[in-house]
Amino acid sequence: MKVSILLPTLNETQSFIETVKTILATCNPGDIEEFRVIICSRTTAESRAAIAQAGQWCQPYKIPFVVIDQQLPFAGGAVRDGITTAQGSHILMMAPDLETDPSNVCDFIAQAKKYPNDMITASRWLRKDSFRGYNPVKLFCNFWFQKIFSFLYGVHLTDITFGYRLAPAALLKKIKWQETKHPFFLETILKPIRLGVRIHEIPTRWRARVEGESQNSFWATFKYVPLACKVRFQRPKEMVLTNFPSEEMKNVC
Repeated sequence: MKVSILLPTLNETQSFIETVKTILATCNPGDIEEFRVIICSRTTAESRAAIAQAGQWCQPYKIPFVVIDQQLPFAGGAVRDGITTAQGSHILMMAPDLETDPSNVCDFIAQAKKYPNDMITASRWLRKDSFRGYNPVKLFCNFWFQKIFSFLYGVHLTDITFGYRLAPAALLKKIKWQETKHPFFLETILKPIRLGVRIHEIPTRWRARVEGESQNSFWATFKYVPLACKVRFQRPKEMVLTNFPSEEMKNVC
């Protein structure tokens, strides 16, 4: 099992550097297939310099550091491009802005070794005081969104909106994704739920980013609701690219 770590980057600099440093310091290099960085025309020159610097640190560890140009639009599209091109047996979706705590990467890998055919996802609600700098109104809405849609989907998950998760590459490459904006990160857990994938949560903390600007506004999060309702009543066979389950998918679903 080797993990492709996806890092879509727009305006992160020091946080990008700290993300890669933390992962290299806390993980076994043999567990990492590659860092796959997705950039676009809007990625700043400062970010590109940070990416180049971080890439040099990976050389002693013999970890491939791959930078690709984004083809699909928006944040979700960047991750979809990363999924399509990833080379690892498993794929980890995260952000280099420190809102996804890089110290959890080793926890993801440990759980994936224990449950190689399942999805591992991070939850900000498993521990008290896990949020720092989160909009209070947004936090209130987030709490009730988790409750309502976990009930609607018949699961006991506590954080289905946080797009910090790891899954087998065969699963993520087989699903027919539709979203390209931030609702995509919700789609990455709702469709696996509907396909019967087992999902395990690990605790994490969330801290507001200290550089750059978030691309996910408060009002944009309400776009999650139509997606959640649509996927709930979509037929599973409509969610995969070819006949389901194929030979490569039997183990992960």
